[in-house]
Amino acid sequence: MIRLDSRTPVPEHLRGAILALGNFDGFHRGHQAVVGEAIRRAREQGRPAIVATFDPHPVRFFDPQAEPFRLTTLDQRAELFAAAGADAMLVIGFDADVAGMSAQSWVEDGLHGHLGAAGVVTGEDFTFGKGRSGNPQVLRELGAPLGLDAVTVGPVHDDTGPISSSRIRAALKAGDCATATALLTRPFAIRGVVQHGDKVGRTIGFPTANLPLDNYLRPRFGIYAVTGHLIGQDTVLKGAANIGVRPHFDPPKELLEPHFFNFSGDLYGQEVEVAFHHFIRPEAKFASLDELVAQIGRDCDRARELLG
Repeated sequence: MIRLDSRTPVPEHLRGAILALGNFDGFHRGHQAVVGEAIRRAREQGRPAIVATFDPHPVRFFDPQAEPFRLTTLDQRAELFAAAGADAMLVIGFDADVAGMSAQSWVEDGLHGHLGAAGVVTGEDFTFGKGRSGNPQVLRELGAPLGLDAVTVGPVHDDTGPISSSRIRAALKAGDCATATALLTRPFAIRGVVQHGDKVGRTIGFPTANLPLDNYLRPRFGIYAVTGHLIGQDTVLKGAANIGVRPHFDPPKELLEPHFFNFSGDLYGQEVEVAFHHFIRPEAKFASLDELVAQIGRDCDRARELLG
């Protein structure tokens, strides 16, 4: 996957592309419809297909203190866009300059001039430009004289209503992995580099890999049945994971701690992606270490059962 930066020139062979424009955080079924339409049009017209995403998210720019809410990292999005058939990912660095651009400048100077896009596909609710002054109608009106074709894709629905990132976040905060998986078309997954921890897990027979949560949304804290994928390898591991503040230990610290069954290798420094399949129970503090160890054993048995 070619990764482009909005602050640098677009390679000549990627000019004249059809651009899918949005945040696409999570790349759920609704996002897939927008990107899929852009790729279909690009292939039909013999043009490159580029998917544009924002980093940081505009919400983070306008409210730096907002609680973590990301569903995917840039690396995860790049892999998902590539698997969908895109030729490149354009990362729009959302800063004060971008936030202050008028809708007209967005279209004339950005999409047409800088990117040389031939067409743009967005969702119906997409907004752009200072004060959200631009929308799909404005995009069509400003793009038409420039030969920039603007197309919108309506929301994708299931039995409950429109599929959205907010619904996925709500499901994850409730520990509802099944709903999140259905909306995303895959389990929610946190990726990170395994850190050294206090190594208590190995002393009680359940060694864990410590992963930082960084900017990811915090799903409901507790114990989950998970799978782990070692990035760059085909290895997939089954396990049980605690995500939360580890109430049995001091000091409290937000971590994702998967224990992988029948695995004894060294994961320190390796990048691992942990996928959340089933919520087992909330975090709890136990009266003794022996009670904690016994419960972890039961959690692992349950995770094995759920994962099949």
